[in-house]
Amino acid sequence: MEERRNDTGATMKDVANAAGVSTATVSRTLMNPEKVSVQTRQKVENAVLEVGYYPNNLSRGLKRNDSRTILVIVPDIGDPFFTDIIVGIEEIAAQHGYLVLIGDCRYQHKPEHTFLNLIVTKQIDGMVLLGSNVPFDRPDEQRHLPPMVMANEFAPELELPTVNIDNLTAAFNATHYLQQLGHGRIACISGPEDLPLCQYRIEGYIQAMRRMGMPVRKEYLVRGDFTHESGAACAAQLLALPEPPTAIFCHNDIMAIGVLWAARQQGLTLPRDLSVVGFDDLPAAQYCSPTLTTIAQPRYEIGRHSFLLLLEQLQGRAVAKGSRLLDSDLIIRESACAPKS
Repeated sequence: MEERRNDTGATMKDVANAAGVSTATVSRTLMNPEKVSVQTRQKVENAVLEVGYYPNNLSRGLKRNDSRTILVIVPDIGDPFFTDIIVGIEEIAAQHGYLVLIGDCRYQHKPEHTFLNLIVTKQIDGMVLLGSNVPFDRPDEQRHLPPMVMANEFAPELELPTVNIDNLTAAFNATHYLQQLGHGRIACISGPEDLPLCQYRIEGYIQAMRRMGMPVRKEYLVRGDFTHESGAACAAQLLALPEPPTAIFCHNDIMAIGVLWAARQQGLTLPRDLSVVGFDDLPAAQYCSPTLTTIAQPRYEIGRHSFLLLLEQLQGRAVAKGSRLLDSDLIIRESACAPKS
């Protein structure tokens, strides 16, 4: 008897051949993934993407769009930056009758494929990606997945509908504000090198320095990992230089608060001895000492607009690829002032 094919034309046997396993193993992996090894599960999940296989009941469910569930993939659920974005997604999703599942991929071995089995077996209608990790390795694999929207990050090569801010201009404005206060020795504490938004923010910092004819000093550009600890460590490194900076621009508020702590540990008076500007305008920025000058992102609106873009696709409407830019603002508080004469 010939094996029945699903709507994409692929069969479970095709998945088995591509993965180099039996059809029984494919079935067990999709229905009871905890009963197979991680290596086998990854082989099968990769093969599912490669051949474009979906179980018949899933294909019918997607056609009816009746699962009413979306998946939000978060780089780090512990990072408070993502809280308001998720709230924005969940509130508007609830208004339209959708359930939101949250997938935290920080500790996953291969986060871009971690939730493939959930997508296949739990009838996920669509996904919102809050980072630059994507659940496919090749562009042609994307057509086998539910609709996706990227929020916060912008990676033009992925050709996904995206909601974000202009990180380059925001970083330029933060750096230029310090220049207007009279600072020339301005350092930059970046986030991880592999994040596109960090690359844009570095470019904004560099452009601001060059626009004012100021040197971009290699020792003034250091990298953290968005944690308090890395902000403090980077600050200690910068303040130990023979000619330390008089101001530091940080790629997020968490690292900026770490910088404030490290500066006080060294006996500096803030902001007289060191000015600090952050990024994100987290609630903590209003309550640290001194209160933090920072770039405010419309995090709730990023979440809200990202779900609305996804909803358009789920309702069968064509959505143009590329970026939808929301406004950001420089919020001036107490952590930056003119340098000492």
